Amino acid sequence: MKKTDSLTYFTIFVSPIGKLLLTGNGKDLTGLNFQDGTHPEKIDPDWVRDDAQFAQSVEQLEAYFAGDLKQFDLPMAPKGTDFQMSVWEALCSIPYGRTISYGQLAEQIGNPKAVRAVGGANGKNPIAIIVPCHRVIGSDGTLTGFGGGLPIKEALLTLEGNRSHKIASSQQAFHFASGGECATG
Repeated sequence: MKKTDSLTYFTIFVSPIGKLLLTGNGKDLTGLNFQDGTHPEKIDPDWVRDDAQFAQSVEQLEAYFAGDLKQFDLPMAPKGTDFQMSVWEALCSIPYGRTISYGQLAEQIGNPKAVRAVGGANGKNPIAIIVPCHRVIGSDGTLTGFGGGLPIKEALLTLEGNRSHKIASSQQAFHFASGGECATG
């Protein structure tokens, strides 16, 4: 029998932008993955489905998508390198409805020459939406890479009322209300 603290729990939340896989360790949220996006996560057969454990996360996501939540308040435990963690922490300081460039994010963490590394860390963010990697755009204002795909990134920015970005493609767009900043717990 496995120790409880080493188990991974999960649930699937059907959102306005598609299915979201939420994972946790029994007390903290460890992941949020776009199952309909470009890189869906495979559910391990050893994981335990426990919808009740994610009730608070689902409630806050529903409020975000309804336009009623601008700051998430969930216990999170993302796993990454010290550099990745510094980037993810900086992502949480980007105000709701605002965007910054990868260069600005690199400057914010005190490493202005690490633009590509910042982009790589941003792309490895394990808790999308809640840790708002969608708020980082190209220096010319265009939407660039996103694990859920550019139409989802565009939808999240539009949800937050940000229409200052440039649409780089005519791909399908999503539309819904407005609402999230993250807070680590």
